[in-house]
Amino acid sequence: MDLEVSPALVIPAAELGWRFSRSSGPGGQHVNTSDSRVELFWNVAESGALTDEQRSRLLARLRGRLVGGVVTVASSEQRSQLRNREDALRKLAELVRAGLAPDAPRRRPTKHTQGSHRRRLAAKGQRSETKQNRRRPTSD
Repeated sequence: MDLEVSPALVIPAAELGWRFSRSSGPGGQHVNTSDSRVELFWNVAESGALTDEQRSRLLARLRGRLVGGVVTVASSEQRSQLRNREDALRKLAELVRAGLAPDAPRRRPTKHTQGSHRRRLAAKGQRSETKQNRRRPTSD
């Protein structure tokens, strides 16, 4: 089953690797007999589904999650292996989609307006006066 990240990018099933193990948590006797925990791994560095630009962008953005160019996603929330597989595919698609997303526009630095500066100082003065009025009266 191929993974559709976007209409322009589909990761072939042959590039995806699966590993199954026993999941921790509740499940009664069933938890000790089934391998419901799923790990999905995909080699970003050697993928044929990516262009060179996409590959370099993903390698740069996901460098904290990559081990030897391979990204791994685990899922063990569900009691069923099938649901965990679907969840792992969804997580990988979201991760790749976020990694390929364009950068947000840079913030243009701006200055405070004179009015906002005046209002801030007036509020500080009011707060200071409120706190001074809480003090014990002097003996004058």
